[in-house]
Amino acid sequence: MALILTVNAGSSSLRFALYEGDTRPAALLRGRVEGLGGSDPRAHLTPERDFAALSMAGVVDHHSAIRALCDWLTENSLQHRIGAVAHRIVHGGDRSGPAVVDDTLLAELEELKSFAPLHQPHGLDAIHALRKPLPYCPQIACFDTSFHRTLPAVARRLTLPHSLADRPLRRHGFHGLSFEYIASSLPARIPNAQRVIVAHLGSGASMCALHHGRSVETSMGMTPLDGLPMGTRSGAVDPGVLLWLLETRGFDAERLGNVLYRESGLLGLSGISGDMRTLLESEDPAAQEAIDVFTYHCARTLGSLVVALGGLDAVVFTGGIGERAASVRADIIRPCAWLGLRLDPAANEDHGPCISTAGQAPSIWVIPTDEEQVLALQAMQLIGP
Repeated sequence: MALILTVNAGSSSLRFALYEGDTRPAALLRGRVEGLGGSDPRAHLTPERDFAALSMAGVVDHHSAIRALCDWLTENSLQHRIGAVAHRIVHGGDRSGPAVVDDTLLAELEELKSFAPLHQPHGLDAIHALRKPLPYCPQIACFDTSFHRTLPAVARRLTLPHSLADRPLRRHGFHGLSFEYIASSLPARIPNAQRVIVAHLGSGASMCALHHGRSVETSMGMTPLDGLPMGTRSGAVDPGVLLWLLETRGFDAERLGNVLYRESGLLGLSGISGDMRTLLESEDPAAQEAIDVFTYHCARTLGSLVVALGGLDAVVFTGGIGERAASVRADIIRPCAWLGLRLDPAANEDHGPCISTAGQAPSIWVIPTDEEQVLALQAMQLIGP
């Protein structure tokens, strides 16, 4: 049986998995390389016993991590067993679903690099790199933006002159693979929940309002820079601030981009780290201030999404912070008590799955996301088992 390889290139990580199955793909192996671009990147394989280790010799960035993945496939004699490769591509423009990669699609996606500079180049690099060892294997691009194709017109429009309303200049939304996984899991877990807010909180963070499992509003806009403050990304900033930096501080586009994408968010607020785990362990008041700003914006965004839904049946936390940081969840929910949201402290410390008080509506949940599962399923549905 042919395997499906999934590749998920994040801003500082590379995750991959191998799946098999005719109708519902099952993971044989999951791997991740973390800390890319830092001083000590590390690899993890689950399970470890059935495969040779992934060599980290010379791995410092995404390029070298992808080369290491290609070498690992060869060392484990897997390249001839793979029937398709499914890639997470953050920005798909107006694409409404997954697509087999060809040169035309690659050129289209290259033009979107500037909309997602922390992710799009790495995703496309992985496609180019895996074409060589797997020349006859279809590469499938699966887009984060596609899930939000159901946004209503009023949510898609930017408040710019009509003459600037070209197709790329609209709100797209991101983290769609994660939101799609959560939406698919809701009928089994919360069957009567029709109006659900999902908070995907990690180094990148966004929230989505689901109505009957469909995206009707989200916190990110045209780029994954918008919305909530993140690990190193600013989130929403008054455009007047950007004009002021350009006009009075002599910033050019490159400097401004570095500040917004790499020097802001939790890192910029705290001056310590963009990693929530480090901030939670710190006794520095600046760390707590950064956490407070983050949770304030999350709570405020949650409230606005309730308006888009016309009510609320459930809140779901997912992503690295959302799944593992109990105190952050508590700080977000506390100011939302007026919505009827009540945490069960013990359940919250145990990370759920249901963390609201018994019988409480709206309910609150922690559901681990699985973007790789969605990648494999989309590839299987596109090309068949």
